[in-house]
Amino acid sequence: MAAELDFSPPEIPEPTFMENVLRYGLFFGAIFQVICVLAIILPVSKSHKTDSDSFEPKNSETVKKPKATAPQISKKPKKETKKKR
Repeated sequence: MAAELDFSPPEIPEPTFMENVLRYGLFFGAIFQVICVLAIILPVSKSHKTDSDSFEPKNSETVKKPKATAPQISKKPKKETKKKR
């Protein structure tokens, strides 16, 4: 009865080239996603050089005024019509 049972490990074929590419591509994709999530969660401090540049006074010539939005003439009120029965 003991001779009938086969306890040897099953034969597993070697992974093909495409299976390896897929496996490592999934690993790199997961690492990239973790880095992106951490970049959103963790704040990044700005260097002192960029902070001092942003607080410099601006000349009146360089400051642009926002343009006023033109009123939309193309909108016409719809005429109400009665339903014919």
